[in-house]
Amino acid sequence: MKLAHNVKVNVFIKTTDKSVESVSQDLQKPEEDEKLIREKFLGLFPFNLEDEKIPVVRSTATGFNKREIVILEVVLEKERLTNAFLKSLNEKLDPAQRLMLIRQENRLDEKLDFFIRLDKKSLMNNQLNITDCGECFHIKISIAAFPRKREVALEVVKKIFS
Repeated sequence: MKLAHNVKVNVFIKTTDKSVESVSQDLQKPEEDEKLIREKFLGLFPFNLEDEKIPVVRSTATGFNKREIVILEVVLEKERLTNAFLKSLNEKLDPAQRLMLIRQENRLDEKLDFFIRLDKKSLMNNQLNITDCGECFHIKISIAAFPRKREVALEVVKKIFS
């Protein structure tokens, strides 16, 4: 059964821009370990992205104080892969977290996209904790609801996280 049209996962990684001399050393935060974050990012997927020919798109943006931010992003579109990802995510969450996701209907927007944020610091310590703020891994699930109605999409969310 098709649960999602696609799943998009991304993470922002802060780096220090050494070319900015006007920012004092006190204001510069330490650089995040891109290699470690990438490893944890790839660990979210229960299959090898390279084998599946799914690219990890790496892009950059400029943040506060002209700090460079690296963005890693993966988009899953094949039903087999979206279902495998959702099953794996569901298995990694504890029952209380799954229940919370089912009950928080505000995570589903008008386009029937369901949003989850996983705390980055916890994930670096091999723990999956859902958060609503802060530094995190972002997951956007485009719910496959037929007919395309909010009530039907909420039932699909229940099916995913039950």
